[in-house]
Amino acid sequence: MRTFIGGHEAVSTDEFIELALGTPLELWLGVEGESEEERAARLDAARDILAEYPNLPDDVSRVAARVIEAHAPELFNVVPLPPRPTARRRHGKGRVAA
Repeated sequence: MRTFIGGHEAVSTDEFIELALGTPLELWLGVEGESEEERAARLDAARDILAEYPNLPDDVSRVAARVIEAHAPELFNVVPLPPRPTARRRHGKGRVAA
């Protein structure tokens, strides 16, 4: 199944999220090994985006809720495990209790 957002095809989960949000994930999550200067610049850019688009957190929540709803059967496909056999315990003079 192919997924398109705004005319762009999302070929991975990260691309889908990036297209849905309109910003790269790295802007919000950071990247491994970034310097303090890079981190400060990234956070400044994030603050600017949030100031320009104050509804972005709500939009992100809606996207997340839709994804969870669309994949709920797989996410909550819980199968009960069979009960574990109970171990027999020894009581007193070598007798085994059930």
